Amino acid sequence: MNIKKIKEVIANGENSTTEFKRRFSTHNKIAKEIIAFANTKGGVLLFGVDDDGSIYGVESEKEIAELFKETVEDYCEPLINYKLKFMELFGREIVVAEIPSSNLKPHRIQDYQKELDLSTAEVYVRVNDKSIPASKEMIKILQAESSNSNLAKYSLGKNEEVVFSYLMENDSITVVELKHLANISTRRASRTLIKMVRASLLYIHTKDNGQTFFTSL
Repeated sequence: MNIKKIKEVIANGENSTTEFKRRFSTHNKIAKEIIAFANTKGGVLLFGVDDDGSIYGVESEKEIAELFKETVEDYCEPLINYKLKFMELFGREIVVAEIPSSNLKPHRIQDYQKELDLSTAEVYVRVNDKSIPASKEMIKILQAESSNSNLAKYSLGKNEEVVFSYLMENDSITVVELKHLANISTRRASRTLIKMVRASLLYIHTKDNGQTFFTSL
C-alpha cells in the first residue's frame, strides 16, 4: 500500500475495513480491532491518525511495532497474520497495519482454552465502522467457513418452510422470532437459521449492538 492509496483510505474515513488510532491505547482494545478485521473482510489499522482523519503522527514507530507484535502474539487466538509499514504524511510518521481476512476463523481474545467455548469466547467482527462482539450464530458460521464443512444430507423441513413463509411478508427474521413462530427451542431455531445460511438460502447480518438477524438472498 503506497502513499497515494493511504491518502485515499484516510480521505474515505473509518468504515468496515478501516480504523484510525491517534495512539496505541491498550493491548486488549487493539486486539479487538485486529480480531474483527481478521474475522471479517480484513482491514487497515492506522496509528497516528485521529478519528476525523487528522494526521498527528506517532512518537516512535518502533514502539508501536513492538506493541502491535505483543498484541498479536499474546492477545489473539489463533495467531493472526499482518503487515506493518511506516510512512510519512505531511511531515509526520504514521504506522499502517494491514490485517488480511483469515482462513483460521473465528479468532478470539486469548483465553488459554484448548477449544473455543461459545459461552465465554470473546469473538469480534467488523460492522460498518465498529468492531463488535459476534453472536453465537455468527461464530458457528465462521467455524463452518474455515473448516469448509459441507451440510450432510440437508433437506428443507417444516422449520425452513416457516422461515420462507415469514420472509414473504417481512424483511427479516431472528432466532427468537423463529422460536415462537415454529414453537421450537432457541437452540433448534438457531441451528435452523445457521444451516440455511450455510446452504446459501439466507444472509446473516449483525447490528451495531451485536444482535443478529437473517434475510432472504
